[in-house]
Amino acid sequence: MGVLRQIAEYLYLKKRDPDAPSSQWLKYMHGINRLSIILALIGLIIVLIKLFRH
Repeated sequence: MGVLRQIAEYLYLKKRDPDAPSSQWLKYMHGINRLSIILALIGLIIVLIKLFRH
C-alpha cells in the first residue's frame, strides 16, 4: 500500500480497503498515526504562519 493512500485513509479522504486485516491493536495503531499526522500538520501550519508574519 502506498504512503499517500495510507495517509488519505487515516484522514478519512479515501475509503479503507475492505479486504485489509483488522484487529484491535491495528485500530489503536491507526488512531495514533492519525493523531500524529494531524498534530504534525497543525505544527507545520503554525510554523508557516510565524514565518510569514515576520
